[in-house]
Amino acid sequence: MTVNVGVHKANPSLYHLSRLGLLEELLRPSGETVAWHQVGGLDTAAALADGTIDFGGTGSTPPLSAQAAGYDLVYAAVSAPRPGHGALLVRADSDIASVADLKGRTVHLAIGSWQTHFVAKSLAREGFSYGSDITAERSAADSYARLLDGSIDAWVGQGAELSAARREGRVRTLAEAGDLIADRSVFFTRRDLADTRPELVGLIIRALQAADDWAAGHLDEAADIAAADQGGSAADWREALAALPWRLEPVSDAFVAEQQEAADILAEAGFLARPITVADARHPGLDTAAAQALDAAAQALEAPESPEK
Repeated sequence: MTVNVGVHKANPSLYHLSRLGLLEELLRPSGETVAWHQVGGLDTAAALADGTIDFGGTGSTPPLSAQAAGYDLVYAAVSAPRPGHGALLVRADSDIASVADLKGRTVHLAIGSWQTHFVAKSLAREGFSYGSDITAERSAADSYARLLDGSIDAWVGQGAELSAARREGRVRTLAEAGDLIADRSVFFTRRDLADTRPELVGLIIRALQAADDWAAGHLDEAADIAAADQGGSAADWREALAALPWRLEPVSDAFVAEQQEAADILAEAGFLARPITVADARHPGLDTAAAQALDAAAQALEAPESPEK
């Protein structure tokens, strides 16, 4: 069997895994292979549903949208929370003093990503709705420049772009993502694969953790790769990558509760097509497979000679 894995640049675990050969080595004894597919984060669920890929990863919001759209996907594993990953920014001299002041304003964000949950929850805490109280527009390459020239009122920055914006000192933080949401990376697959090949999904999770272990131990190299491939400075990338946890976890009750809260907020705001029950996308067999895979990854990391080192 060839396992098809979706990759996109905004998911650093998958991004590094596709470059390191770790999954290929774990699959070799069984005679199986892997094919890597560049799939945008918002297209990951559809690519899983139509069989283009067997496994993918995004932020927390796309699997909620997928479940609301009727895709039969299940969670495989999640990252630890990413408290330093993103923030809602305004110009340093803006008259916007709090999230409540965003009512009637224009906000740039990666619509459909974890940023939608972040902004929606920020507004909900102030009694406002993402669906009716702001103008949400999709972020673009010039979003930071447009924030500075006053074309937009607020912008959600993440990663190296956030590091660069803060370094320049022309913005002010209105809300930190980590103060409101867990902001995890989320990995998922089709239910049929989870039912029939949980051990294969477990191998992917083990390889993902090995890729995370590599990145955590090679931040300078990882930053150089990202800067060369995606733009920005290696210094900004290193700061952004150093803020990530580089640790995966099995799906837990706490994660399901986080996702359910997000789903309820997004459904109330009209962003999701319908209310959902997140627990329906939890697969007990994958919880076990993920726990075993992560134990194996930890043991391999401690071994002096291992493919994960």
